[in-house]
Amino acid sequence: MSILPTIDEAKIEAFANQIVTDVGAALATALVAVGDRLGLYRAMADGQPVSAAELAGRTGTQERYIREWLNAQAAGGYVTYDPEQDAYTLPAEHAFVLADETSPVALAGMFQSAVAVIDSREKVAERFVDGGGVGWHQHSHQLFEGTARGFGAKYRASLVQEWLPALDGVVERLERGGRVADIGCGHGISSILIAQAFPDATVVGFDYHADSIAAAREEAEKAGVADRVRFEIAGADGYGGQRYDLIAFFDSLHDMGDPVAAARHARAALAEGGKVMLVEPYANDRIEDNLNPVGRVYYGFSTLVCTPGALSQGATALGTQAGEGALREVMLAGGFGSVRRAAETPFNLVLEARA
Repeated sequence: MSILPTIDEAKIEAFANQIVTDVGAALATALVAVGDRLGLYRAMADGQPVSAAELAGRTGTQERYIREWLNAQAAGGYVTYDPEQDAYTLPAEHAFVLADETSPVALAGMFQSAVAVIDSREKVAERFVDGGGVGWHQHSHQLFEGTARGFGAKYRASLVQEWLPALDGVVERLERGGRVADIGCGHGISSILIAQAFPDATVVGFDYHADSIAAAREEAEKAGVADRVRFEIAGADGYGGQRYDLIAFFDSLHDMGDPVAAARHARAALAEGGKVMLVEPYANDRIEDNLNPVGRVYYGFSTLVCTPGALSQGATALGTQAGEGALREVMLAGGFGSVRRAAETPFNLVLEARA
């Protein structure tokens, strides 16, 4: 005779409330992406109260839809609502996050990426069963654009100001005209930032995704650095042509199906005394230490994008929460003599590998 476990009604109620909160957050993700796409946050960025009709007029949208969207935003705490004026306000602090692309905490791109990967859930569910992968190129362009926007904010805030100076002797090399390889460069944000900061350096961005390389070339032209940064289609173990003073992996090593091969190739492509900079999502080495809001986001993206992407290329999938210990093992297995933590933020680990 089986004995049924005792049910704690308070725990049931608490978990049900959590489910309601999570469903609301999932819907909010889609609604923030809508507001971002239509310029609704930017139209409220002055911090002044606005009615639904006024916001609709500013953005060329329909008042009835805007009213419902604003009410959802107010219920979620994204905007405030004044019932006496029947008006809504986007606080300045929220505008800094959602309406200012130059902000170091610009996060609208994260919502764009999240919606894109949610749209890929059926493809990923099939891979749970057959063990295959879903390549980066199989996702929506919204993921590529959102990732560039989200990562761009982090890189603009930290790359030149903190991460590069934390590496031993790299800034001096770049100032003298060093050579940089950016592996898995995506839309080229990191490559362009380095080229802007170090006019005498030569930067080459590599990515297997042709559409991203095309976008990176356009961005370099817009930024006025196309004369000293170029972008080429190549995998992490297929680029060559010269030796590099700095080889960088910006949030890309964990997406590779054979990260040891990528590390080995980087080791062979380094100039004498050169360094590898490995930027990865922040993670602790133990699973239990990553069970927090940031870890939840990273594990979510890892399940829907990064792990399937790596498995589409090979047998190894580090995942976004690999941790410093696992990353160090990869680099050492690739032939590097030492790996150290050079810098960190709440969202990133920055490791330096040397021969």
